[in-house]
Amino acid sequence: MDAIEAILKRRSIRRYQPRDVEDEKIDTLIDCARRAPSAGNRQPWRFIVVRNAEVRRELAHAAFDQNFVAEAPVVIVVCCDPEVSAARYEDRGRSLYVFQDTAAACENILVAACALGLGACWVGAFRESEVRKILNLPPNLRPVAMTPVGYPAEEREPRNLRPLEEVLTRV
Repeated sequence: MDAIEAILKRRSIRRYQPRDVEDEKIDTLIDCARRAPSAGNRQPWRFIVVRNAEVRRELAHAAFDQNFVAEAPVVIVVCCDPEVSAARYEDRGRSLYVFQDTAAACENILVAACALGLGACWVGAFRESEVRKILNLPPNLRPVAMTPVGYPAEEREPRNLRPLEEVLTRV
């Protein structure tokens, strides 16, 4: 599948088949994530791959009981280190660039998952303090997103998108 096809086909998947995802595919997802652009090439990210079922259940609870997080065989927690960006860009790096950078990495995970025949979903709604505790994160890392990944057990219809004319301005 080419990049355009994967972007057009990608949907948020919240139901997964009861089968594991190969390490090679997870490694490919992380490799794609780390190739995302980052301000000043600071690469302020850290990726935590969670396969442990109990930890996934705890993450689902921290995500306001979004149980599909626990049902996925893998959850990739995308974290950032704001000070890595701040070292070069001061407060703008700490408060903006670090999140733009990790968002780009998350999108790469989602598109690559689709291209590999996997389903994934971006989960940003969670209690950060609980996730930090569950994963025993050091003080410098902040969890930005959780991405459950697995083989899809659902087909999703195309989303209802606003027309191009509503979102595009040509100057």
